[in-house]
Amino acid sequence: MHVDPYIVLGSAIIGFLVGMTGAGGGALMTPMLILLFGVQPASAISSDLVAAVVMRPFGAAVHLRKGTVNRRLVGWMVLGSVPMAFVGAYLLHLMGHAKAAQHNIETALGAALLLGAGAMILRYVLDRRGGEARTGSVADVVPKPLRTIAIGMVGGIVVGMTSVGSGSLMIIFLLFLYPMLGANQLVGTDLTQAVPLTLAAALGAIAFGHVEFGVTTSLIIGSVPAVLVGSLLSSSAPDRYVRPAITFVVGASGLKYVGVGTTALGWILCAVLLAGAASWLIRSRPWQPAVELAQLDVADVTPQPDTDLLRAPD
Repeated sequence: MHVDPYIVLGSAIIGFLVGMTGAGGGALMTPMLILLFGVQPASAISSDLVAAVVMRPFGAAVHLRKGTVNRRLVGWMVLGSVPMAFVGAYLLHLMGHAKAAQHNIETALGAALLLGAGAMILRYVLDRRGGEARTGSVADVVPKPLRTIAIGMVGGIVVGMTSVGSGSLMIIFLLFLYPMLGANQLVGTDLTQAVPLTLAAALGAIAFGHVEFGVTTSLIIGSVPAVLVGSLLSSSAPDRYVRPAITFVVGASGLKYVGVGTTALGWILCAVLLAGAASWLIRSRPWQPAVELAQLDVADVTPQPDTDLLRAPD
């Protein structure tokens, strides 16, 4: 069993993003293994699932301690996702290692991720137009059992086949189903329900023999410490920081999976980052000193003396 230091380094970076955004597996780890290290898609998916069994409980524990997990939602999602994860793993086994099947998996994965990223942007726009703020408490949420189980079922079969779903797709569904929850609360809930889901999918992967344990060990060594740091940040960071991070990493992975070249992808991501920075500059105007803004505010509210009373009598 060979531990690859480059995979350790890459998984540390991605582990931080997983803890920060809840997106992992096929959205981040699996593309890295396939595109940078030449691991076969089926083996990359299965190895990532096994590593996630070790990695995700650490992130979930941080969110449980911070109180950003709705345990009732976790229970309903697990009820649907765990059985379907075995079904997904079996379907992946039936597809085998044929190049055509692997290409179809990658394309479907990329399309799902892009759809999810677009849905998150749409949700954000709708929230802004409607003046809705995601300020609800996790404890106050009333679960919608049937729809929550359905999310778990869809996520379970997809995560079994691609290792995507527990983070990238399911959190998007939750954003729409429970619109008042902040992104950090959804990340915490999703990371927690992903623990039994990834365990079920990993058992299915081991049963069908796709796991490369050297790759899995490298992933665990790098990702576990990093996911702790990322989870600490996401559990307390404002919604306006967490949601764009989720959208960015999911969208970038989707573009790569649908066949966008490395150079083109680099230019696209640079353009997105520049556009985001420009938007932030226009809205926040950091070049305007805070003291000047405060003086303007004071001038607006300070009552002006009546000049008629100050005028000398005729």
